[in-house]
Amino acid sequence: MSQNTDTVDTWEMGVIHRVFRREFGRAPELIRKVADGDTARSEIVAEHLAFLSDGLHHHHTAEDEMLWPVLLERVGELDGELVRRMETQHETVAALVARAGELLPSWRATADAATGEELANTYEKMAVALNEHLRDEEVEILPLCEQYLTPAEWRAVGERGQEGIPKGAKAFVSLGAILEEATPQERTRFLAMLPLPARVLWRVVGKGIYQREVARVLGA
Repeated sequence: MSQNTDTVDTWEMGVIHRVFRREFGRAPELIRKVADGDTARSEIVAEHLAFLSDGLHHHHTAEDEMLWPVLLERVGELDGELVRRMETQHETVAALVARAGELLPSWRATADAATGEELANTYEKMAVALNEHLRDEEVEILPLCEQYLTPAEWRAVGERGQEGIPKGAKAFVSLGAILEEATPQERTRFLAMLPLPARVLWRVVGKGIYQREVARVLGA
């Protein structure tokens, strides 16, 4: 069992979790508001949901590959049970994501109301399972990360998760979603992590791209 003597700050994980809570929490309502047969609207909502699910997949894959194995090597048996619980929770969420992925193409193409209701129910179950997992991770696991991981290892987990962020306009959508959930201090810290050209692009074009995408998805 090896404890980390350097400081690991996990603050950014909490902000990312807030984004997942918000977006998956409102997914069922977005689906149910699509009128039966309104394929123009189902296309927009389905594209957004696929984007969210892909982001969650990459986030969890980074933890599966680079976080849980390291912690299991270093923590005691009692804390090891917590890590194994995280793995089980990931499997539960992944199964619901997979089921949503099976339903999404058909609903996207037809906006069928019955399929949409099944899809909405699946996202409701997913939101419950995800909220439980995120709460447990924040309360039980992040303190272990601060205790047992090095700053370099923690950065590597974040970098692995960031590989799933798309390029171009969608990158600004991801950034905007994070900044919307961040406190003023957290926004400053997030933006400071970006290269100067990216910060300039966010101010000049990125913020507008995000605001238009939010309006498009919410139907505003």
